[in-house]
Amino acid sequence: MGKIRFDVHRCKGCGLCVIFCPQKNLRMSAELNEHGHPYAQENEPGHCNGCGLCFRMCPDAAIEVDQHRRKTQTQE
Repeated sequence: MGKIRFDVHRCKGCGLCVIFCPQKNLRMSAELNEHGHPYAQENEPGHCNGCGLCFRMCPDAAIEVDQHRRKTQTQE
């Protein structure tokens, strides 16, 4: 499970994050930021798998991904 945070002020609306999201969980907003660009949004919060592709593809560093994955402990 991952949590995505978008900096809508930095987003230029290129859509690379939307294209590369393997979960197809991102879209561009209908609203515009103060620079006149649509910005990235999640379709369904909570459906992010935390892969980080959106973060890596964003040329403007407008995305931050927190990865919350449960670690399994092996018992010996």
